[in-house]
Amino acid sequence: MAGRPAGGAGSRRHRADPRGRADGLGLVSVLVYLVVLAGVTAGMFLTWQAPKYAGWGTGLAGCALLAAALARLVLPSRHAGLLSSRRKASDVLAFTVLGAGMLALALMLP
Repeated sequence: MAGRPAGGAGSRRHRADPRGRADGLGLVSVLVYLVVLAGVTAGMFLTWQAPKYAGWGTGLAGCALLAAALARLVLPSRHAGLLSSRRKASDVLAFTVLGAGMLALALMLP
């Protein structure tokens, strides 16, 4: 028959992942993402729960975003995981601008 693959009716061919990942997201990429997520979450929670520590919480979230920028810069694309959404330069620039902005805001808060 013309519409069936060469290996028979039930055979399926597995294609390699175009990014070179064997098993999807690796452990390194998940851990890096979770560390950044935990830092930003802890900073925002601290800012929300204790307004007198708003500067500390904002600073923590800003440092977590700068750590994300550093991780995206250092790690290869296959290990960046969920931190990579665009090209490396634009990801690093976005994380750096947001992190530096939050740190500047943290310095202005009492």
